Parts: sequence; C-alpha cells; structure tokens
Amino acid sequence: MSENISFMGANYVARFVNYHMTAGWNEGNSATEAYYQPLQTFAERFAELLQGIRALGFTTLDVWTAQLNWAWASPEHMRIASQLLAQEQMQVASLAGYFGSTRAEFEAACRVATGLGARVLGGSTPLVYTDRATTIAILKEHGLRLGIENHPEKSAAEMLEHIGDGGDGTLGTAIDTGWYATHGFNPVQAIRELAPHVFHIHLKDILAPGAHETCRYGLGCVDIPGCVAALQASGYQGFYTIEHEPELFDPSADCQAMLPMLRGWLASSK
Repeated sequence: MSENISFMGANYVARFVNYHMTAGWNEGNSATEAYYQPLQTFAERFAELLQGIRALGFTTLDVWTAQLNWAWASPEHMRIASQLLAQEQMQVASLAGYFGSTRAEFEAACRVATGLGARVLGGSTPLVYTDRATTIAILKEHGLRLGIENHPEKSAAEMLEHIGDGGDGTLGTAIDTGWYATHGFNPVQAIRELAPHVFHIHLKDILAPGAHETCRYGLGCVDIPGCVAALQASGYQGFYTIEHEPELFDPSADCQAMLPMLRGWLASSK
C-alpha cells in the first residue's frame, strides 16, 4: 500500500505555457487539456506525467481534471490511465477540479473518479447548491464523497453553511490551507472547526495574506506543521496532498523537498 502523501496534478498548471502563465488559471487549464486530450498521444503523455511524479518520490497523486477531464475522457482514455497507474504502482487520492454544472456532467465526473479508483472528489460543482438532492443521490450511487474546496470562502463558518447536514456522509470539504490564508483566516483554525467534515486536505503554503503566491513549505505564512498536528489530533485518516502551483517556475524541486518535510511532521505528530 502506498503512503498517504499525494502530489497534486494541478501543481503543473503552468507547465504547458512554459511557466509563463500571465492570463490566469484558465490559460494553464486550457493548455493542459489541449496537451492530454488527444487519444493518439495520451498514453505516452500520461505515462510521462506518472513517471515524473514517481521520480520525485511520490506513489500517490491527485489527478487534476485538466489531465483527464470528464468532458472528453473516453473509455479508451480510462483504460489507458488505469493500466498506466497499475504499471507504475501508483494510486489516486482524489479527482481534483471542477465537476460540471449539470446532472450529466457530474455523473461523468463521478465515472472518471471511480474509474481511477478514487473515492473522493476534491473541488467544486454548482450542482451541490442548485440541486443538492441529485448531487447526494449521484454520490451515493457511485460510492463517492464530495469534498467542497474553499476558494472564495473566507471562513470555516461559510464552508459549514455549504456542507449543512453532510448529505448522509457524502458532503464535506477538501481544505485548501493556502486559500484560507489568502483570505486572512487561520488554516489551523479552519481544520479544527471543520474537523468532522474534512474529507481531503490540500497542504499549501503562500507567501503572504491578500495574494495567492504559493511557495515551498517554511517560506510562507501558513503553519503547515500546525495543520498536520490539527488534522492528526482530529483523527483524520485521509490523504495529505502537497499542493504548490507557481505560475512562473517548475515546482518539482520544491515538491520533492517538501515530501520529507511532510513525512517528518506526520511522524512527529503521531
């Protein structure tokens, strides 16, 4: 069984714009989809992704929807992805990203997640607000849980409003520590307040509140060791995802360096 530390696929959001992402997230998202979507090159390119992450020391990843999107993932894309994951002996912690706004789109996202062996969706869909009952029914049908990721939410209280009664255990949160810090809310406090509902964690450091410039652990304002300790104290049993999405440089070396740091904090917090 692989360890419970994962590499976020979206760390490479700027990879296919040559780490010069000047037009925002969608620029990197579109370039990434254009790279991975063609079936004739998918096997080679997805294998390269997995092998590169494996070379950094990770045995688990969060597959980002730009790398395998429910909007275009064919049965053959899924067969290839599953085969390559098995070949590289890697597991998928979550499907991460945007999961559509309609029932059909959300069902397609769930099929991709289950096809990858993931049990958690970590991201967002407006369907959870426009048709909560349908969202819950689809999640139950596929044996999945939706961890709503905080981006605009400025506090744990806002996220608790979204989660509500938890939808029979299907609705919770995928905490992004960096985004809470961007809004000036203490991520450790967020973890404590949301503890019963935390399905997944994106451990991200940022340089300073008020912006969202990600960085190597220890160089920013997020108390990552404190976040780890709070998660372990709460009884959290899920994956710990290393997330670092710079727009102007390759994060690989930073992620490789953060892996033993996180291992150490996990060991010391037990």
